[in-house]
Amino acid sequence: QVQLVESGGGLVQAGGSLRLSCSASGRTFSNYDMGWFRQAPGKEREFVAAISWSGVNTYYADSVKGRFTISRDNAKNTVSLQMNSLKPDDTAVYYCAGTPGYVRGRNYYRSDEYDYWGQGTQVTVSS
Repeated sequence: QVQLVESGGGLVQAGGSLRLSCSASGRTFSNYDMGWFRQAPGKEREFVAAISWSGVNTYYADSVKGRFTISRDNAKNTVSLQMNSLKPDDTAVYYCAGTPGYVRGRNYYRSDEYDYWGQGTQVTVSS
């Protein structure tokens, strides 16, 4: 079992940066694939980025590629999302998600692949 707690959200102007962090409890964090999703008002939850348990493989939505970077520190049980060149369209509640790794053929882009979720952190980008 893993418990996830996000932090780092806030209000930023367009073009600015934020760094989200997700702190995980449990000794098996290093075995988990991790992802970030977001949900804007009136919209469905959408994939943002993911990283494999080893940190070797990363995945990004086209809308954030080149602007966002996902990383993890297994020694500190954290996964981070560095967000640069933020746009008003990035405004949403951002969720950290995790699921046991070592699954062949995993679709990192699907929310139903993830078993554990944080409570979310609000990111607001003003124009």
